[in-house]
Amino acid sequence: MGISRKNKIAFLFLVLFGVVAIGLVFAFHDKISVLNPQGMIGEKQRNLLVFATFLLMVVVIPALVLPFWIVWKYHAANKKAKYSPEWDYNWVLEAVWWGIPLIVILILGVITWRSCHDLDPFRPIASEKQPVRIQVVALQWKWLFLYPDLGIATVNYIQFPEKTPINFEITSDAPMNSFWIPELGGQVYAMAGMRAKLHLIASKEGVYRGLSANFSGKGFAGMQFFARSSNEEEFHHWVKSVRSDAAILGQEEYRQLVLPSEYNPAVSYRLDNTELFN
Repeated sequence: MGISRKNKIAFLFLVLFGVVAIGLVFAFHDKISVLNPQGMIGEKQRNLLVFATFLLMVVVIPALVLPFWIVWKYHAANKKAKYSPEWDYNWVLEAVWWGIPLIVILILGVITWRSCHDLDPFRPIASEKQPVRIQVVALQWKWLFLYPDLGIATVNYIQFPEKTPINFEITSDAPMNSFWIPELGGQVYAMAGMRAKLHLIASKEGVYRGLSANFSGKGFAGMQFFARSSNEEEFHHWVKSVRSDAAILGQEEYRQLVLPSEYNPAVSYRLDNTELFN
């Protein structure tokens, strides 16, 4: 009895689905933030993700293809199939299906160990330029950004110069959350009573979407912000305009801001107390 028509169709469908999926990823990779990084950290993380995926294909593809090949070769109607019961002690085959995965795991282990140190979010980015320090506070359901060295603050919007390290200090005055700008780098959790750190850099001017990567209740979907990378002149002009025109953010204003609210527009403030984050 040969392979049924249903099984043949299922196999062809799986192959077609895989080819189409891979084709779509390559065709629209510039639309997928993680695969279209705009900064050094994001680029290194993208390269690590792509390398690990293709390396794993060395094991995954044979594991998916071999069952179909075995069924086709040894089905009952194939009288030419060779019966080889001694294969259970074939050292060459044993070396192949144990050795190759072992090599893959060793390579992944070394790459992962090196990347954990190289891409440590607490590790500062070496640069001749003075970093911009931004303190991040996750609220319900909005993001508060404090620039203690510049005396300003914003809600759901940040701006920084291109090709300049950004030193984020991250905490929460609400349930645990996750701070993420996909085109610049990976996410870091924001937790009350803790000060996490994240160092990112943008390689060129642009506006990037920031979001929460951890479900935190009713207003989670609207907990997004914009991160704008501009030239230094435009950045300093923006800081100057906020200092001169924005309302003051003091302790009383903060008590109102910390109350739960959804889909908050971007707002700028003059910072009354540079120790507000602490």
